[in-house]
Amino acid sequence: MLFAILMLGGCVSPGEEKPEQTVMIDNPDLVIIGSEIEGAYLARAAKDEGLSVVILDPREKAGGQLLQGQMLYLDEPTDGSNKTLLQGKVEQLFVELKNGNIRKLEDFEAYYNQLLSGIHIESGIEILSIESDKGESDKQDLTKLIYKNQAGEEKTVEAKYWVENTDFAYLSSQLSQDRIAGVESIFDLEEKAYMASSIMMKFKGVDWETFQKSVMGLDQAAREGRYGGTTHVTNIFTWGFGKVGSSYTPTREDIFLRGLNILNQKDGDALINALLIYDVDPSDPQRVEEAVALGKAEIDRVLAHLQKELPGWEQARVNGYPDYLYIRDYDRYVTDYVLTATDMFSGKMFWDNVSIGGYSLDIQGVKEERWGRALGKPDKYGMPLRSFILKDYSNVIVAGKNVGASAPAYGSARIQPNTSLAGEVIGIILGQINGKTGLVDLTEEDMNELHAYIKKKYKIELTSENGANKIADYSEEELRRIDNGHLDVKK
Repeated sequence: MLFAILMLGGCVSPGEEKPEQTVMIDNPDLVIIGSEIEGAYLARAAKDEGLSVVILDPREKAGGQLLQGQMLYLDEPTDGSNKTLLQGKVEQLFVELKNGNIRKLEDFEAYYNQLLSGIHIESGIEILSIESDKGESDKQDLTKLIYKNQAGEEKTVEAKYWVENTDFAYLSSQLSQDRIAGVESIFDLEEKAYMASSIMMKFKGVDWETFQKSVMGLDQAAREGRYGGTTHVTNIFTWGFGKVGSSYTPTREDIFLRGLNILNQKDGDALINALLIYDVDPSDPQRVEEAVALGKAEIDRVLAHLQKELPGWEQARVNGYPDYLYIRDYDRYVTDYVLTATDMFSGKMFWDNVSIGGYSLDIQGVKEERWGRALGKPDKYGMPLRSFILKDYSNVIVAGKNVGASAPAYGSARIQPNTSLAGEVIGIILGQINGKTGLVDLTEEDMNELHAYIKKKYKIELTSENGANKIADYSEEELRRIDNGHLDVKK
């Protein structure tokens, strides 16, 4: 039986067209749990390829880190020659951002709503039970999910394919107990740990032209002596400013101001990714609520520090607060293939590539090691379909920050464009196979055909020569240390 429900959770600014009404489908082809942007790309591609798609979101509002956390500072993956690795729909998002058409929250909201046009989203759901059957292989087929909606009604949904797309492993944590070791293994901690979360800081009244000219008017030595190494200001972004962060004294030991990644949102508005909050478990609503409140209070103090330290910021004022955090890291569970740091540094490509990624292995800190660690920058590397299939299940996909990657490798794999491209490609693949063959039964020949189709129709290139091998001369012991996150690659 079909029943109409309004699409819930769209963050709609005054005067903006609201998301269209959609209809819940009884037995869709694809159910996505959670509404992070990476899974949204998967949903869009699958629907465009002819599948019926439903998104069930445990959060009260849709959009995850992008909209609710307002993490609008987007990192771009590049290879060793600084050539962009962006492809697919996420590349167009970057084009619009760089052109100035998408900078403010309402721009991202409109983009997100358009991306999911015609796809039903039901927010505030609670999973009550999950059913699975033994498939034809040794793996389980997830068949049915029973959930409670915001009205307290019990609903049942069946589907061919399922996707984990939350920032707290809501689905996969109920299917697997085989957790991938987290950053505690890098920092040699006895208990499991997560990279710091951030609360995004929003300001208005910033004179960006003065800011840019004053900072970049200094020669490199003077600039880095005053603000910290690698400090740079463009028309759109900044990076560096480590000394500005380190000279700030926070109110609590679980709060820290690191270097400033700033997005010029135009019209004097600016958004900063820099204020870290440690020991946040995103599956604990009380801790998240506490962390958000602490972050909001801290932002008012940070403002005075920025007014003093940054030219062009003297008249800056707080421009509101997000109601959620940017969650970098949580429990992830073993997939059919778990990417390693040596995979990345060797530039390895895979026969079942669904993305070609690149970015430094950037491990944000924990309370015991606040600045985190930079483990080196690979050239480019492949991301296989198998790293997005939950082990022991034939039809459960993990999206975005749930990717199967070791703790060191996750420092690079987690970057949004890497897994956004993977999401789009997996959505296309699901539409193409549509039950004709099992997701886990795809052969190298099948993937060659799919790669050719994706290249022809979507202009996405997934076959490539291996990237530069930066660890060819390393010993076995050194390679082991790299994979443990205890040795960085300096080439």
